Amino acid sequence: MRKWQNNLRKWFVNYSDMPTDVVMDLPRITMIGQLHVYIENHKGVLSFSKEELRLAMKEGQLQIKGNHFVLKTILPEEILLEGVVKAVHFLDSRKDGKG
Repeated sequence: MRKWQNNLRKWFVNYSDMPTDVVMDLPRITMIGQLHVYIENHKGVLSFSKEELRLAMKEGQLQIKGNHFVLKTILPEEILLEGVVKAVHFLDSRKDGKG
């Protein structure tokens, strides 16, 4: 059932003017160099330190690693992170890797 819903959403994105991130409930990540990361459509902060930020996503987690991190803005579904970004990783919550 879940795969069918996902296929329907993809079809809708292809035949409408709606943004993919809105229809598919995906995060929107905007980076300005290595200094700022603006993340929209997250599901909550899992952990934060000066070297790492982990956010819950609809499926899995978003991990950002770097140095000197500061959360400049934190809203229910938006975050502005400042610091030196070294890596951005999507971590899959599914153990078997199947969708």
